[in-house]
Amino acid sequence: MDFLSVDLSPVILSFKLAFLTSFILFFMCFFLAYFLARCEFFGKKVLESVLSLPLVLPPTVLGFYLLLAFSPNYAFGKFLQGFDISLLFSFWGLLIASVIYSLPFMLGSLKSGFMLLDDEMILRARLLQKSHFYIISRLSFKAILPSVVLGFTLSFAHTLGEFGVVIMIGGSIANETKVVSIAMFEAIESMDYDTAHVYALILLFCSFVVLFISNLCKK
Repeated sequence: MDFLSVDLSPVILSFKLAFLTSFILFFMCFFLAYFLARCEFFGKKVLESVLSLPLVLPPTVLGFYLLLAFSPNYAFGKFLQGFDISLLFSFWGLLIASVIYSLPFMLGSLKSGFMLLDDEMILRARLLQKSHFYIISRLSFKAILPSVVLGFTLSFAHTLGEFGVVIMIGGSIANETKVVSIAMFEAIESMDYDTAHVYALILLFCSFVVLFISNLCKK
């Protein structure tokens, strides 16, 4: 098996996609997770169920509806086309899909961290007339840092191994949408098992690292 002869551009693209997805999800979910963890309101369970749908929804189903949404034959796709934007078979379309697909992993981890916050710590901060923004972004962040790391690693790993969503809306365009899972699938189809082994070992190693970090964060 010649590792040096394997095209690593799909691996690099996958890492880029996974990092950007996790980075965006952190900023999207941080305040939302605090709100869901510390507040009660009408329709909360419905909202949580909607946000958690990607956990149980088959990736091909999510990919199919995103394919329709991004298509110029439908309203959202037509709207984007008016600005000369096309998300189908593009990295940016893949990024949006990945953010939706991995959202529950970041949101769930952050929410769990916020639920374990010390109420007395928050009360003392309020008595000192600290703003809600300070309490959430500064005080709470330090307290839930293990949950932040856990959410980032889980989102990263989930995005890194995604296949169904990618194949539905991204296809296999070199240096654009051909991520490592797609490259591995194509290698197996062409019976190039040596190349498939390399991609599989990379994903296996990344999975082990994520599980190791997850176990560290639980302590």
